[in-house]
Amino acid sequence: MPKAWTGMAASETGGAAWTARLPGGGSAVSVVVATAIVVADMVGVGVFTSLGFQVKDIPSGFSILLLWAVGGVVALCGVFSYSELGAMFPRSSGEYNFLGRAFHPAFGFLAGWVSATVGFAAPVALAAMAFGEYGKSVLPGAPPLALAIGVVWLVSIVQLTGVRHSSTFQLISTILKVVLITGFLIAGFVVGTPQPVAFAPSAADFGYVTSAPFAIGLVFVMYSFSGWNAATYIIGEMRTPQQSLPRALLAGTLIVLVLYVALNAVFLHTTPIDRLSGQLDVARIAGSYIFGEIGGRVVGAMICIGLVSSISAMMWIGPRVMMTMGEDIPALRVFARRSSQGAPAYAILFQLAVANLMLFTRSFEAVLDFIQFGLLFCSFFTVLGVIKLRITRPDLPRPYRAWGYPVTPVVFLLVTAFMMYYLLVERPLRSFLGSLMMISGLLIYALFRKRPDRGTATASPRRE
Repeated sequence: MPKAWTGMAASETGGAAWTARLPGGGSAVSVVVATAIVVADMVGVGVFTSLGFQVKDIPSGFSILLLWAVGGVVALCGVFSYSELGAMFPRSSGEYNFLGRAFHPAFGFLAGWVSATVGFAAPVALAAMAFGEYGKSVLPGAPPLALAIGVVWLVSIVQLTGVRHSSTFQLISTILKVVLITGFLIAGFVVGTPQPVAFAPSAADFGYVTSAPFAIGLVFVMYSFSGWNAATYIIGEMRTPQQSLPRALLAGTLIVLVLYVALNAVFLHTTPIDRLSGQLDVARIAGSYIFGEIGGRVVGAMICIGLVSSISAMMWIGPRVMMTMGEDIPALRVFARRSSQGAPAYAILFQLAVANLMLFTRSFEAVLDFIQFGLLFCSFFTVLGVIKLRITRPDLPRPYRAWGYPVTPVVFLLVTAFMMYYLLVERPLRSFLGSLMMISGLLIYALFRKRPDRGTATASPRRE
């Protein structure tokens, strides 16, 4: 393998060499904080906006809740596979690390290139703009762009202060998010006026569940569940990652699964289906039925606070991809530098600059459209890498083994393949542009990587 990537070989035996040691010694991120990152990264605006389009073709309480439950189960199938890889190769950066180890460093760079440049900056900009729009209901007259830029800068400053302060901020903001959503759920079931919707299965539900709208609805549900792999981007900063990573991914995904099913149940329980059908702001509509005239402000404040934790999670984990790439590739080494507080300052500032550029140019929506296929592509091959390594490298130590193997990875692969097929059919040009961006990553890799030494290129990975 190229000399610039030889450090990855140490992770084959458990990866102690790649467990980050921050200033002062010791890993900094606990399993609780890692779980908070997973929850914060997953719960954005998707769950508050998707239901209106689902009930147009699936006007059944049971089928809708089953749709969200199936999405959660598929996400859990991904969790089991990523946990196996993360425990084997506990190095920060997610797919960049996993694909490089399971297939080839160039494949890992391809995933890292997308993530480090726009893969996190675009969702940060989108979440910030949503913060600005919802913030208008709390602060009437406030310019959404100013609110968006302000929240991104605020969160970035916190990240620059170091992992310890980032952990505290992430934990508090995520707990507050979950508490507010729980309060909304309780109010909905206690105060809301019940609607004539049945959550028990009926004969008609079989037709809904086997219909094309159910399958297409699952695509958008899975987008709402994206982020279940968030903790894999900071494995190197976690305490005992071989144990902590699987626990954080599993706990975070289960928490979000329960919240998502409960939120959709409350929306349906409190609001007539005909009022939700085709609407984007279903949370605001449900809030008006629960809280009356002030419902819009209540929901707006809840979503705003929740988005702060989401932006914080993405501003934390995104720069770690660029940081790890900088450790491997000399041309990017500046991004590997950490401040005295342990923060990859240049990588954080780079993502901040890209997110701000997207906010000013309003380009983040277009970027998100054409990178969706690439992100799914990388997730697909990451899970496929679990199967490949089980066959080709059964000798590798596996501190955690994917539960339900081979069924769980196959389920994830089938659903992800369907999502990619849907994007290719429905958005061929955008998918093509996304593919071009990935290909450009290969060209950049060819320019940046160091030429391998003769001995390094042929040597077997080091084992202990």
